[in-house]
Amino acid sequence: MKAAWYERTGAAPDVLSFGEMPTPAAGPGEVRVRLEASGVNPADAGRRSGSYRAMEYPRVIPNSDGAGIVDQLGAGVTRLSVGQRVWLFNGQRNGRAFGTAAEYIALAEHLVTPLPNDVSFAAGATLGIPCMTSWCCLFGDGPIAGRTVLVTGGAGAVGHYAVQLAKWGGARVIATVSSQMKAEQARLASADLVVNYRTEDVVAKTMAFTAQRGVDRVVDVDFGGNIETTLKLMAMNSTIAVYATNGNRNPVVPIRTLMERCIALRTLVLPALPPPLLAAAQADISKWLAAGTRIHNIAGQFALSETTQAHLAVEKGDKLGTVIVDCAR
Repeated sequence: MKAAWYERTGAAPDVLSFGEMPTPAAGPGEVRVRLEASGVNPADAGRRSGSYRAMEYPRVIPNSDGAGIVDQLGAGVTRLSVGQRVWLFNGQRNGRAFGTAAEYIALAEHLVTPLPNDVSFAAGATLGIPCMTSWCCLFGDGPIAGRTVLVTGGAGAVGHYAVQLAKWGGARVIATVSSQMKAEQARLASADLVVNYRTEDVVAKTMAFTAQRGVDRVVDVDFGGNIETTLKLMAMNSTIAVYATNGNRNPVVPIRTLMERCIALRTLVLPALPPPLLAAAQADISKWLAAGTRIHNIAGQFALSETTQAHLAVEKGDKLGTVIVDCAR
């Protein structure tokens, strides 16, 4: 099969190679997927660059998320069938060196979910890290119906899904953004209130919207960078769900303030979450997809041989949505 890979970490043009590799076979409990699309997320680029962690395997095929068609079943697989359209997550994670920047991937059946016929493969490849993370941030502690949720970075890959899922879950949703264009994206996702944090007072707008009560839950793209503002708008007995903290990776956390207002911190990375929670996310996302038309933001598409350019597009930092590698071209 054709694939992109790296054998040392570093800049994408320096370390990524493209060529032929052996096609994997589905082992017991696994399915093999003929990949149509691969999602490139910041974590994939971070692992390749070496900024996340040291090289874990002698050779790595990057990218965790993907979508395609099941073309081989391993022994014991009963939930999926050959020819079925699917999306998948945690491809290059949890002991698997070979991810989705390839024509094929073999992985455990429980990481693979049916993809509706009306959702494109490119859109399906955005459902892994972005959509699964947003679901776990929102619903990891139970229902949110009737609650007020604030999504920081409401036009981002995770944030845009978080706005849509929170509305579907019955919450009132506030989204923060950094530009007028991103504000329009958050409104398209059905945010009830959109605040441009560069030009507006996030705390004042949020407290007015909640009648001075504050928000019940924050889905936070930058915990360390936002903490000073975030703590001013939290309600009593609320939760901050943290999936990134690039603005300040080692923030000072005023624990006494959190204690006195019973503010809980839920920190998460998708590969470390318990399987029952991930299974619940997959099931709920399937229901959400079936319940109406959804917005899947695709920031750009590249051929498999252009995986280097796809990683550079993610690292540029101005994408709106998920960068996709088209594995079949």
